Amino acid sequence: MPTIALTQRAVDTLKAPPSGRIEYFDRVLPGFGLRVAAGGRKSWFVMYRVGGKKVRETLGTLPLIPKVEKARDLARDSLQQAQAGLHPVEQRRAAKRVAAEKPDSFRAVAELYIERYASKNTKPATWRELRRQLELDVYPKWADRLICGITRHDVAELLDRIADRGAPIQANRTLARLRTLFNWAVDREIIAVNPVTRMKRPAVEKERSRTLTDDEIRLFWSGCDQLGWPFGPMCKLLLLTAQRRTEVAGMRWSELNLNTRQWTIPRERAKNDREHAVHLTDLAVEVIEALPRFANGVGKGTQPDLVFTTTGETHVSGYSKAKDRLDRHMVDIMRSDLVDAGKDAAKAAIGEWIFHDLRRTATTGMAKLNAAPHVVDRILNHVSGTIRGVAAVYNRHAYIEERKAALDTWSRYVESLVRPGPANVVQLAARA
Repeated sequence: MPTIALTQRAVDTLKAPPSGRIEYFDRVLPGFGLRVAAGGRKSWFVMYRVGGKKVRETLGTLPLIPKVEKARDLARDSLQQAQAGLHPVEQRRAAKRVAAEKPDSFRAVAELYIERYASKNTKPATWRELRRQLELDVYPKWADRLICGITRHDVAELLDRIADRGAPIQANRTLARLRTLFNWAVDREIIAVNPVTRMKRPAVEKERSRTLTDDEIRLFWSGCDQLGWPFGPMCKLLLLTAQRRTEVAGMRWSELNLNTRQWTIPRERAKNDREHAVHLTDLAVEVIEALPRFANGVGKGTQPDLVFTTTGETHVSGYSKAKDRLDRHMVDIMRSDLVDAGKDAAKAAIGEWIFHDLRRTATTGMAKLNAAPHVVDRILNHVSGTIRGVAAVYNRHAYIEERKAALDTWSRYVESLVRPGPANVVQLAARA
């Protein structure tokens, strides 16, 4: 079972085998592939595990899904559902059954909304997250109910249940997505009124401002060393690259060019649906070069394209447990540095932080080292940043050299903290 880059050209030119069939796995998205039969029939498929059992899902034939990016998006949607503990094939069968038997049910209307509006007018990551949240929180309660019978009280009860399990921000997001869905249903005259009109968010959101101090960065780095593979080096790269957790966790070897020191995050993996080039500093390359590469079972004797994977098919997950272990390592290290410091005192000294705070720490650190705000915005791959209005329309300069300089300066600063010595003296960069 060969593994290749399933580009549009490759898909269109692959020859049929003389007999039987041959399956080509995608180098970009592990588990996704194209099956070519002797008669010339080509069909997309994706493989994943649900409840420990392997599932092979046929996505459709090439004539029905001619574009490789569309097929890859469908495969990625199934992989994300499977990773969340859902069975994509059974979920779709249930949706079709409900749509046929109860076309006015909430689930039937919601699936129609995703198909007709969300998948065509929002970013792939946006509508896939909508579907995931519907499957987890909404369908179990409302799937078979008539959408016109869902009341404001029903919505409030659903949001309270989400907030009470310790996810108040998720409750806010659910309200926002339901508001858009119900508005669409009103516009289509499926329902007469939107039951969540002017409904207040269940939780007050406060903008986070947490950054790690220099002492905390030292503890964090040592804690990563003790945490080890795979989360230790992954967390180090979060700090050094300032990229998002899902982007770093989903890093692929095919995206890396260590000779030119560049990591290219493809459009389909970037949050804002825009390809992004990330400069890899000397310290980042050192972390990457030390990473192991394992053979997997997708293609016998082959290596998975995913950098941070334990299965070869999906990138790592279980971030909360990894964060808890990292916190314990940081506390233990601090206790060893503090005379008579108890565990509670050490933990209090470290303070509460989350993985996303590493991105903010890097951003703040580069600003302190005189990196210009518009350069930092480009490093973060922000669509709207410090350059706005007409300037944003006409200024297409990528600031490649400035971004390299900012990340290099930040990386040397981090190295001066975790490897103190006369060789690690940081020169402040001139503001661009």
